[in-house]
Amino acid sequence: MGTINLSVAVWVGFLALFGIAADNGVIVCTYLQQVFKEETPQTVQAIRAATVEAGDRRVRPAMMTSATTILALLPVLTSSGRGADVMVPMAIPTFGGMTLALLTIFVVPVLYCSLAEIALKLNRKSSTAVK
Repeated sequence: MGTINLSVAVWVGFLALFGIAADNGVIVCTYLQQVFKEETPQTVQAIRAATVEAGDRRVRPAMMTSATTILALLPVLTSSGRGADVMVPMAIPTFGGMTLALLTIFVVPVLYCSLAEIALKLNRKSSTAVK
């Protein structure tokens, strides 16, 4: 494989990567919202337990989304025939980024949990100020 220049094909690969990473985040965040709506945790420990439960339930779907993308790009990355000069630069950022996009499985629940804890603390402060 030769040098890869920053071309339109590479930018298309980045756009595909961002779309798939956002899809993984939506998968995890939607289930987090469903769990929080059903349980409505009132303590920090309950928030963390609900977050772990929701994150644990959505690891497999997010991993499958990433795995199918990575596996589908392997033939493209190893191709050398007609059209490979356009497709390989398009697949490289998507393939490399999908290995890092697996972090969304961990980052989204942690951010959601921290925001829920902040909202809980703010609600406690406002309810004590009203009394």
